[in-house]
Amino acid sequence: QNMDSTLHYIHNDSDLSTNSSFSPEEERKSKVQDVVPQALLDQYLSMTDPSRAQTVDTEIAKHCAYSLPGVALTLGRQNWHCLKDTYETLASDMQWKVRRTLAFSIHELAVILGDQLTAVDLVPVFNGFLKDLDEVRIGVLKHLHDFLKLLQLNKRREYLYQLQEFLVTDNSRNWRFRAELAEQLILLLELYSARDIYDYFRPIAFSLCADKVSSVRCISYKLVSEMVKKLYVSSTSAFVVDLTNELVEKFCRCPKWSGRQTFIFICQ
Repeated sequence: QNMDSTLHYIHNDSDLSTNSSFSPEEERKSKVQDVVPQALLDQYLSMTDPSRAQTVDTEIAKHCAYSLPGVALTLGRQNWHCLKDTYETLASDMQWKVRRTLAFSIHELAVILGDQLTAVDLVPVFNGFLKDLDEVRIGVLKHLHDFLKLLQLNKRREYLYQLQEFLVTDNSRNWRFRAELAEQLILLLELYSARDIYDYFRPIAFSLCADKVSSVRCISYKLVSEMVKKLYVSSTSAFVVDLTNELVEKFCRCPKWSGRQTFIFICQ
């Protein structure tokens, strides 16, 4: 009971830190917990100190980022306030390898923290990664479904407008980026309504079906067929009629043989 009351006090104390400026002593107390020896946690948190990167190991921040989900799981959701500042520091690190490491694990951290802490503390970091280098963006793209399914529906819908941006990469030869987008869109179909799929997924899917790389096109055929299936079982039948009419017009009656072949592959 004493432990619970202490944790409750510390957690409430950390909530106040967003609205008031703490003294160094109070700041230190906000990172106190009793799950692991405090000296061990302090040693871990000091890994983000720039002087250590210069004198000890230039890769130390990357190692810190790699271990962070494990540390968060060990400390538990109630002690996230101990790691929050360190996480934000790593998320804005100058080295893209550090940010990339966090991008690949942000969905795991979201499971540990739950939807409320995720919405407040992880979504802003996630949004920053979406605008980062391709080497970082691929981390959030590969687990886009895993992260978005943890968000509330209204928050999840905000990302519909950004799906189109994944078609644009730093290097147009980076076809694996587009292939991964098609794979993720197939998984994301279950999270969105028929209207959202028709309005936002359809233009992206048609663009991917006409991609220059055959591997991207093959995955896109599956995406379109899954879209037809999803729209067919939904209560709004008008969307599936419009989609199939567009498929016939755009591919089945295409003057180029490749377009007509695309229609066959989608039917297959």
